[in-house]
Amino acid sequence: MNVCTDRCINEVNVNKTIKTLPDQKNISGMAEIFKALSDPSRLKIVLALLKREHCVCDIAVICNQTESAISHQLRVLRTLKIVKNRREGKVVYYSLDDDHVISLINYSLDHVKH
Repeated sequence: MNVCTDRCINEVNVNKTIKTLPDQKNISGMAEIFKALSDPSRLKIVLALLKREHCVCDIAVICNQTESAISHQLRVLRTLKIVKNRREGKVVYYSLDDDHVISLINYSLDHVKH
């Protein structure tokens, strides 16, 4: 393993880096998003919504889960603003919340394929 053999902290660089870090609230928010996406069921839902919106019934078939299980997962994703919904009559359609989420998923997918 490549580690320092001598303890020599570069205070200037350390202080510059500390100043660039997000505050603890934003770090916690980021961690919650990654935690939500680390669940395979939720990640599969997000991937299913990458190209088009779907209703809960569609997502349940795509993910091979019950509508109840999908609804629960969507609630978590909606709370974190990863997905959004819109109502059309009696049907509620889900889609990814914004381009940031789409980019995050696409970058992750590109990274694992690389």
